[in-house]
Amino acid sequence: MEKRRKKKKTNKWLIFALIVLVLALLGFGYYQGQKKPKGIEVTIEKVEKRTIKETVSASGRIFPETEVKISSDVSGEIVELFVEEGDSVVIGQPLAKIDPDAFYSAVERGEAGLNSAKSTLANAEASIESSRAQKEQIAAQLHNAKTIHERNINLLANDVISQAEFDQSLANVLQLEANLKAALANIKSAQKSAEGAGFQVKSSEASLKELKTNLNRTSIKSPTNGIISSLSVELGERVVGTIQMTGTEMMRIANLNSMEVQVDVSENDILRVRLEDAVDIEVDAYLDKVFKGTVTEIANSASNISSATASLNTDQVTNFVVKVRIDPSSYMNVSEDGQKYPFRPGMSASVDIYTNEVEDVVSVPIQSVTVREKDEDKDDKDRKKKKSDKEEIEEVVFIKSADTVRMSKVVTGIQDDEYIQVISGVSLDDEIITGPYSAVSKKLKGGKNIRIKEDKDKDEDEDKD
Repeated sequence: MEKRRKKKKTNKWLIFALIVLVLALLGFGYYQGQKKPKGIEVTIEKVEKRTIKETVSASGRIFPETEVKISSDVSGEIVELFVEEGDSVVIGQPLAKIDPDAFYSAVERGEAGLNSAKSTLANAEASIESSRAQKEQIAAQLHNAKTIHERNINLLANDVISQAEFDQSLANVLQLEANLKAALANIKSAQKSAEGAGFQVKSSEASLKELKTNLNRTSIKSPTNGIISSLSVELGERVVGTIQMTGTEMMRIANLNSMEVQVDVSENDILRVRLEDAVDIEVDAYLDKVFKGTVTEIANSASNISSATASLNTDQVTNFVVKVRIDPSSYMNVSEDGQKYPFRPGMSASVDIYTNEVEDVVSVPIQSVTVREKDEDKDDKDRKKKKSDKEEIEEVVFIKSADTVRMSKVVTGIQDDEYIQVISGVSLDDEIITGPYSAVSKKLKGGKNIRIKEDKDKDEDEDKD
């Protein structure tokens, strides 16, 4: 019995101790809760006037503004190659030579054909002269025959000659007239033959000219000044000419003094881009350097859609090519470092195209602008009625008002990477809630208690001072 009493007594003390411990923990928790500052911890920034530059960002690659693809017009083996990749060339400088032997033979055949045609023409012209001489002879004979026949008319009237002699003179006149007509026809025929021979000569001359042109094309010369940016063939390699098909690309000549960046701009941004817009260019090969440029060309058609393969699928991303000329003055210092041509075709680059700029406008940090449902502060019943229609949202900011916040609807304008223009809804020197993101985007409501986040780093610096 005595042991049971002692055990009960011990259990009571344990229960009492546990109750005291729980009460102590609750009291400590309450004390800490009272000690902890109230409200959502936020950061703030004042509304100020700033200059905002709206940009469109895109990426692409560097290309020469002028790059000429060199292909051979004639097919054959490369027997001479005068340049290497990276060489400078000028207009008219020999680049390569295709085996010309077959073309020399063709030219010789063409010359022989031309000489034959000229011989035929000479014969035709000689025939014309012969026909004309024959015609003159017949004309003289006809004149004499007519004179005799006229005399015979009088003689027949005086019965000096017989009717047979008169008929013979008349027959001579008629025969010579027929011969004269035949001579005239022969002259015309000879003239037509000579005309045909002349056409044959012209055809042979044209053929010979074409053959000589093909012979000249075996020597490939530079059509422009520039640098051999790409060399695709070797000495002894056979190439296909471009006369009847797509030929072999032998090399490319580029003007590396004038470079451009070709970038893909999405269809959502392309309407904001204009010719002559200023551009900042960053090249991956040059860290921490920004080059300047200007928009020179904007594509009218999407780069990834052609008329032959046009698709009605709108899930595909639609981009437009924009060309940006790099300002040479912006990379003069790079050139002085021993790089005559600092940019090489194919280098990666990213650009910021300045599409709009406004000065001295009221602006706030981008992260301070968020969205809320319209009439969010109304009763739940009213909000449920509103949700029966199409749900609508509006842009708002939260303005510090003593220890609470006030939600204000805003109308925004253009923006850059950090700030956004506010057309209405805030005043200068208003203190806007800028963070944290979770608070601005979800937690904050009109009338919510807040407390300003202390800058620990700043406090530590002050302590060190």
